[in-house]
Amino acid sequence: MNRPRYVVFAVLAAVGGLADSAVSQQTARYDGPIIDMHMHANPVFRDAAGEPLSRPCNPRPCQGPPAQARSDEEVLSFTLAAMDRHNIVLGFLSQWPLDRVYRWVDAAPGRFIASPFISDPAMVSLEDLRVEYEAGRLAGLGELALPYSGVLPADPSLEPFFALAEELDLPVLVHHQGTAGPSEHFRISNGHPEQLEEVLVRHPTLRLYMENSGYPFLGETIALMYRYPKVYGDLSTGTWIYPRETFHQYLKGLINAGLGKRLMFGSDQMQWPEVIDDAVEAIESATFLTDEEKQDIFYNNAARFLNLSDGRIAEHHAR
Repeated sequence: MNRPRYVVFAVLAAVGGLADSAVSQQTARYDGPIIDMHMHANPVFRDAAGEPLSRPCNPRPCQGPPAQARSDEEVLSFTLAAMDRHNIVLGFLSQWPLDRVYRWVDAAPGRFIASPFISDPAMVSLEDLRVEYEAGRLAGLGELALPYSGVLPADPSLEPFFALAEELDLPVLVHHQGTAGPSEHFRISNGHPEQLEEVLVRHPTLRLYMENSGYPFLGETIALMYRYPKVYGDLSTGTWIYPRETFHQYLKGLINAGLGKRLMFGSDQMQWPEVIDDAVEAIESATFLTDEEKQDIFYNNAARFLNLSDGRIAEHHAR
C-alpha cells in the first residue's frame, strides 16, 4: 500500500526518536567527581554603562544572556557554589595579577591548581615566577593566551617559559584554537595547531594541553595529537559559546579518532560562573558518549595528566 510521504517521514522520525532514547538510556547520569581544567579568578569587567558584560556568544550577531555575578565576590562565591553542585573537586585556575589567584586559593584550600595567566611574556618576570613555583604557590603554567598579543608559541621570548615548565614538570594550558575574543592582534593562523609543533619538538617531555582541543581545526588537531601523544585537549569554552550541535560534532570527531583518553573537561567560566552548568550539560547531553568516555572526560584523563596520586584520587571519589 502506498502511504503519503509525510507518513513515512513521521514513522522514520519516530523510529529515530526511539533510537536516540535507547542510546540515552544506555548511559547513566554521571555522578562522580569532576576536574575542571580551565577556570579563571576573574574580576567583573563592565561595559560603558557600568553594567557587567553579558556572556559572549557565537556566531555573531547574537546576544548572550546578562551576567549573574555583579561583583568580584559573587564571581568567586557563585563559582564555588557551582563546583559544589557538580562535585568539581579540583580546578586549574589562572589569572593575572597573581593576587587574584591566591585570593581564590585561600578561600577554598585544596580546590585549585594555581597558575599565571600570560598573554604577553614581555610583561612577566620569569625569575619571579620561579620563586612562586619553588615556594609551592604555583603548580601550573597558563593559560598562555598568546593569540591576544600576536605572539606565536615558537617565539624566542617564550622559550624560557616552556623550558621552565619542562624542568619543573608543570601542566601547561595554551589558548590555541582558531577563534578568540576581540583583539587587534588576533589572527586565525596564530591559533593553528601546527604552530605548537616546534615547541613540542624542542620540549619532548612538556605536559601541554590545548584549549577547546584546537577547535575548529579537527584534522590538524588529530594529526598533532597522534604525532605527539603527550598532548591533551580541554573541552571548555566551546561547550557554551558555540551552538551545542557544533560542539557535539567536533567532540564526536575527536572521539571517532580514538582520542577519548586525552580529552578533559573545562568550563572557562571567567566572570560567568553560570556557564559551569552549561559546560557539564554539554558533556552529559552527548548521547554518543559511553559511560566510560564521560568518566574519562570528567575525571580520569585529567587525573592521569596531572599525575594525581592514588590517595588523592581515592579522596576525590569519597566525596
